[in-house]
Amino acid sequence: MASDKVLIILADFFLGGQFLCFRPFFGDYPMNDGIETMTATVEKMTSTSNQMFKDAVEKSMTTLNEVNALSKTNIEAVVESVTAATKGAEAVSAQAVSFGKKNWEDLISVSKSLSTAKSLQEVMEMQSTYAKSALEAYVSEINSLNETLTSSFKNSVQPLNARMTAVVEKFQSVK
Repeated sequence: MASDKVLIILADFFLGGQFLCFRPFFGDYPMNDGIETMTATVEKMTSTSNQMFKDAVEKSMTTLNEVNALSKTNIEAVVESVTAATKGAEAVSAQAVSFGKKNWEDLISVSKSLSTAKSLQEVMEMQSTYAKSALEAYVSEINSLNETLTSSFKNSVQPLNARMTAVVEKFQSVK
């Protein structure tokens, strides 16, 4: 029987006081309480980890939906910006073509007038008048092109600026 006591002491030492594997040999020990406690702990851990996983997936899906919506509006802003830039380029091109056509017509008209001049003095006056009007038209056209380009640039940048403002506000609200 001394060997039984040594076995019980060793089992108690190695199993932390729970004689789980020696129960059939050494009588009633708190094995059932340990199993119930362990089962409850495992069920609680499983339930908690399942809830944490579910919460993480829901948060990820919400974030993904927000990113998709943000990306969609960013693409729409880029398309709107490119459309405005294209319209601006068309306006500048049309304006340049119109100015070139008018200049060419004025040059032909002056050339015809010069060919009918009766004196060198008259040619000099016609040439001087044409040069003055051509320079004024050129300065006027440059100012007009500057206004068109400025307007086009503002219209092109406005959708991107609005998106940038929205993104900054979004990030500031997350803080």
